Amino acid sequence: MFDIELKSVTKTYIGSDNPALTNLCLSVEKGSIITLLGPSGCGKSTTLRLIAGFERADSGVISIAGKVVSSDNAWIPPEKRGVGMVFQDYALFPHLDVYNNIGFNYKQSDRDKRIKEVIELVNLNGFEKRFPHELSGGQQQRVALARALARRPVVVLLDEPFSNLDADLRTHMRVEVKRIIKEAGATAVFVSHDQKDALAISDRIIVMKDGVIQQNGTPREIYQFPANTFVAKFVGQTNMLEGIIGPDAKSVVTELGTIPCNHTHSLPPGEKVYISVRPDSLEMDANGDIEGVITQATYTGESIDALAQVKLQNNKTKDMLVHIHPEVCIRIGDKVNFKVLPNFVAVVKHENY
Repeated sequence: MFDIELKSVTKTYIGSDNPALTNLCLSVEKGSIITLLGPSGCGKSTTLRLIAGFERADSGVISIAGKVVSSDNAWIPPEKRGVGMVFQDYALFPHLDVYNNIGFNYKQSDRDKRIKEVIELVNLNGFEKRFPHELSGGQQQRVALARALARRPVVVLLDEPFSNLDADLRTHMRVEVKRIIKEAGATAVFVSHDQKDALAISDRIIVMKDGVIQQNGTPREIYQFPANTFVAKFVGQTNMLEGIIGPDAKSVVTELGTIPCNHTHSLPPGEKVYISVRPDSLEMDANGDIEGVITQATYTGESIDALAQVKLQNNKTKDMLVHIHPEVCIRIGDKVNFKVLPNFVAVVKHENY
C-alpha cells in the first residue's frame, strides 16, 4: 500500500521558462522513509511543498493514503491532508515551553496523554517546561518532530532537518530521527542535498535533477549501481572512465586496462559504456596492475583521500581519487600500485553521459 502517490505531476513557477517538475511519478510505501536528494534547483523542495499543499501543481494527481488531495478537479488544503511538517529552522514558538509547543492547536480530548506519549518517544522527559532558547539544536529538532507526530499524521515531511546541526550532533540525530519515525510507524519524506544524510536515514533515495527523477533505489543501489553519470558523481566521489564491454561480458576494456565488473547489465561485448570506479574500489596492492604516483594526500582520520596520477595504456596519465587506509604511511611522490575491487565498479550506458 502506498501512502503517497504522485502521477504525472508538473509545476512551473510564474516568471520561469523552465518547469520545476516535469511529469513526476512517485509512489511511497506505507511506513517507509524516502529522501528526495539533489542539488539546489532540482525540484526536491517543490515536490515536498506540493505534497504538503503549500503549492498547487499545474497538472497531475497527488494522493495521500489513497485519497486524492490535488488534481485538476480536486484540492484539499494543507491542514486537512493528514501531514506533519518539520521545517528547516524547526519553527518553534519562542514564548511557549516544550509541552505547549508540542500541543499547540491540538484540541482533541486525549491532548495531555498524546503529548506525554510523543515526549517519551523523542526522549524529552524532564524537558517539558523548558523554552526553545534553553534547548540544544538536537533537542529543538526533537520538539519539532514531536509536534509533527502528535496529531498522528499519515505522512511526515522534513525539509533539510539536519542542516543547522554540527557534524557530531548531525551523525547522532540521523540515528535518532530514523528511530523515532520508525517507532511512530509514520511514512516520512526528507528533502536533502547531503548524500550522507540520505544514505544513513533512507529506505529509498530519489535522486533528482532539473525536475526529473534520475534514479529511485535503495541506498546501496544508488551508491553501488548508479543509473547514470550524474548519480555516480553526485552521490559520493567517483572516477569516470570510457570503455567497451569486454569479450567475457564481465569486464570493461578501458585506457587504464581491463577493469573487472560484476554488474554489466548483460550488455553485449563491444558495447560502448562509461564506468564509475569509486575511490573505495581501488585497493593498494604491490602486485596490482594499476601504477601511479601520489600527487595529493589528505588525512581525514577515517582514511587518506589521495589523488594518484596513473599510467594509461596510451602512455598518457589520468588523475584518480583513491581512499587509502589511515594506517598506511603515504607521501606525495610515492609510487604505488592498485587493484580494482569489482563490487564498487558500476557500468553506465554511454548514451546517459
